[in-house]
Amino acid sequence: MLRGKPRRQARDAADRPAQGADPLDPAQEDRVRAVLSLGGVPYGELQDGVQQVRLRLLERAAKGDGAPRDVSAWAAVVASNWAMDWHRARRRQERLGERLAALRPERPEEDGAESRVLSLAVAQGLDELPDGQRQVVVLRFYADLPVRDIAAELGIPEGTVKSRLHTAVRMLRTRLHEEEVV
Repeated sequence: MLRGKPRRQARDAADRPAQGADPLDPAQEDRVRAVLSLGGVPYGELQDGVQQVRLRLLERAAKGDGAPRDVSAWAAVVASNWAMDWHRARRRQERLGERLAALRPERPEEDGAESRVLSLAVAQGLDELPDGQRQVVVLRFYADLPVRDIAAELGIPEGTVKSRLHTAVRMLRTRLHEEEVV
């Protein structure tokens, strides 16, 4: 019994990459990149996929699990799964975009380029607002919640919600006029 334990520890130590060493050799990395590419992941996303496979291998070693019997095969399976996850996320994002577009009222008189410029300016303006003001603006105008519900959900007085909305809208309006967007 004692005799097998040191052998197992030695074998486990041999399975783990040296600290600081890359767990994927160049051939394995090329194979992972090929699996991702054949899985439909765009070129610009391939390095992220390779890094995710590398991370999974490092996490496995950190948990104390030994290296897989065939690291190359294991990495290829993980890369294939990551490619499927990438496609699921993209489809989910597309569906979300479609739902948001369906919520937007049609305005045929609106020029698409002007609308994009306005949307970008508003988004940048929201980014510059303090967190509390941004939060109430999003809840009021994008989630379409009444002031009373916002106050209840955030646990703040209605007057505070109204004050934050007033200040935020004034700041956004000033920004849009300064940039001559409206």
